[in-house]
Amino acid sequence: MVTIHSYPIAVLLCVLTMICWGSWANTQKLAARSWRFELFYWDFVTGLLLTSLLAALTLGSLGKTGRPFLADLAQADLSSIGWALLGGTVWNLGNLLLVAAIAVAGMAIGFPIGGGIAWVLGIVLNFVLVILEGGVNPGNSALLFAGAAVIVLAIVLSMRAYGQLVGAVKKPSAQGILLSVFAGVLIAFFYGLVVKSVDHAFVSGGSGKLMPLTASFFFTLGAFLTTFLFNPFFMRNPVEGSPVHIADYWKGSPGTHVTGLLGGAIWSIGITSSFIAVGAAGPAVSYALSNAAPVVAILWGVLVWKEFAAAPRGVNRLLGTMFVCYLLGLALITYSRL
Repeated sequence: MVTIHSYPIAVLLCVLTMICWGSWANTQKLAARSWRFELFYWDFVTGLLLTSLLAALTLGSLGKTGRPFLADLAQADLSSIGWALLGGTVWNLGNLLLVAAIAVAGMAIGFPIGGGIAWVLGIVLNFVLVILEGGVNPGNSALLFAGAAVIVLAIVLSMRAYGQLVGAVKKPSAQGILLSVFAGVLIAFFYGLVVKSVDHAFVSGGSGKLMPLTASFFFTLGAFLTTFLFNPFFMRNPVEGSPVHIADYWKGSPGTHVTGLLGGAIWSIGITSSFIAVGAAGPAVSYALSNAAPVVAILWGVLVWKEFAAAPRGVNRLLGTMFVCYLLGLALITYSRL
């Protein structure tokens, strides 16, 4: 497997993950012009799995470190595979809720609240994971949690900005916020579950037998398989609009299906980059930097999609302060490992 040992390069890979995880939802926004998110999601998870498999067969099979992907599959045990599949299951339910929140409330709300909660809670959980497995979290823990505290402030500011937007444009608020909160809590757990499936020789906190990209593949496989369990429920009980049927999926244009596949590929590139970096950065820092996706999503939602165009003037100041807080939190987390 291709591995790295340089912390600066690991940070760059985590930034790439941040960009991917903060940008994939643009494909949903593009498809939403004529396509429901429940139908979009079938293509999304297909793109997710195929890209992860391609990464495992290439990056996961090159280099001089560890075992090639196919050899790693041959020696994998059920416990390790089970942790990775469980991580995919938990993430998938959380991500479906996040996609629903984006459909109801927009990127500038779903990501800051759902992504922000997943970010902060996930940092704590991955920190605890390393300690429980007998390791020592590398770097300055005080800076790490100071960054997390600043992010909490950013979440509060985003919720205040949304409250003012609701007063200006009369959009319903409770459903979008609740969906975002539940999504964030679930997503916070997935990274630590997948890390537990990885061989300790390649990542602190790992207790399994898999190479990182093999674990990433089983994670995406878990997400793909459980979509057949979760998504039909969302199709029958949509957060907005009338129920949709699987027959509607085949009415989509080739371009619409490609858009969904692209969304999955973008997200999968992100987790591939994150798991290549996790050994050098450690689970807590790698998760923290990778999940700074709300910073990117805020820029897309505010600057490109103009989701706050109808908001009062004071909301722009709140959004600006929120964005600065996210960047400050990101900087503190990055320096916590130096």
